[in-house]
Amino acid sequence: MIKKMGYQWNLRKVMAAKDIFQTTDLVPLLAERGIHLSREQVFRLVTQPPKRLPMDALAALCDILDCTPNDLIEVEVVNVQVAKTAGDSAGPRPQARRTTIRRPGSE
Repeated sequence: MIKKMGYQWNLRKVMAAKDIFQTTDLVPLLAERGIHLSREQVFRLVTQPPKRLPMDALAALCDILDCTPNDLIEVEVVNVQVAKTAGDSAGPRPQARRTTIRRPGSE
């Protein structure tokens, strides 16, 4: 069993708690803090968990919503069975063999 980390992205829930319901309301608030995102980018940020999020954008969201990163990101441990690959050590490793290189005509 391999421990895999996941997370819940709670931006929409934190926004609702602060009475911010329109994703477009975040655009000027982020811009005031030097984060210039299009309406579409902000919509995706609110509606989908981001794969990458710059620290300055995270700090701006925390400032706007008066929250901490822990309020926005809820870390989860997801245990999943992962199939072993050829490189996994499932048993004893084969012994290394010495290789001799012979040139044509020499025996």
